Amino acid sequence: MSRNVRVAVVGATGAVGKAMIDTLLRREFPYTDLRLLASKRSAGTVINVASRAYEVQEATPESFDGVDIALFSAGADVSLRLAPEAVARGALVIDNTSAYRMHADVPLVVPEVNPEAMWGHQGIIANPNCSTIQMLVALRPLQLAYGLKRIVVSTYQAASGAGERAIAELREQTVAFLEGREMKASVMPVSKLAKHYPLAFNVLAQIDVFADNGFTKEEMKMVHETHKILADDSLAVTPTCVRVPVVYGHAESVYVETERSFDIDQVRALLAQSPGIEVQDDPQAQLYPQPLLAAGRFEVFVGRLRQDLYTPNALSMWVVSDNILKGAAYNAVQIAELWLSREAHTA
Repeated sequence: MSRNVRVAVVGATGAVGKAMIDTLLRREFPYTDLRLLASKRSAGTVINVASRAYEVQEATPESFDGVDIALFSAGADVSLRLAPEAVARGALVIDNTSAYRMHADVPLVVPEVNPEAMWGHQGIIANPNCSTIQMLVALRPLQLAYGLKRIVVSTYQAASGAGERAIAELREQTVAFLEGREMKASVMPVSKLAKHYPLAFNVLAQIDVFADNGFTKEEMKMVHETHKILADDSLAVTPTCVRVPVVYGHAESVYVETERSFDIDQVRALLAQSPGIEVQDDPQAQLYPQPLLAAGRFEVFVGRLRQDLYTPNALSMWVVSDNILKGAAYNAVQIAELWLSREAHTA
């Protein structure tokens, strides 16, 4: 199987789809056939991959004939319609949308956190929300070593999390502001009232629509996904999700209370030796994670580690990662690599 892997990328012309293709190359994923799929509108687009020109095809049920792994990132509606068709044709679907995350029979997987969960799949494995992924990569070692009681997280999320239109609008708004012109907004935030605000030189304390409890849909995703991935519905999770005028890289201020006592130097050492984490925590050198420096990197960066001043068994940290890579494309490819490794061992 490892010598003849046929891969389809659904949503190949989007920001995450392009990153999936690039990640397959960077990771030297051993595909022998690559199918680039998108909407009818994008069909016919030519994308160069490793010096070879690929024409993007319209995604249809028949597109998945003979496919081994299908990476989906074309919106929840597309995944709901076409993922079962891909599975029926023998493909493993790794879905980056919200379509299947909370389905009881669909594993929700972060390879550094709960890789064992993926082996219970029924043909579909879901990628969590980008903010959830990086937070749990940083917190899983603490859960295993000290137990977790409560998480309070504030996110600072990049425009790229809202897609390529949001990136383009942020750039246009920035130029307009610097030239003294009116900033036009038509993308963010998502709102039932169709109300939009400029992101440039601003922060928006809303990502996705508001629920009846006052939290946004994005915030509730972090609550429910954390419970599912860590298999602990009793864990208290209080998120506030904010959009900031950064192109790539989500940042998070995370406060966590643990069940058992810890030494902050031991926590720093524990995180430094944990998979997928790079610790950048040196106050004397003013070293801490930054979105600008995390862009294009696969790691989750952790810094500003501090023991709480008032609450026993509590600490704060600053967590940064490229939301398009570890928050989406790279996490999906990691899942594909795990599947491929197991297939190779059982072949």
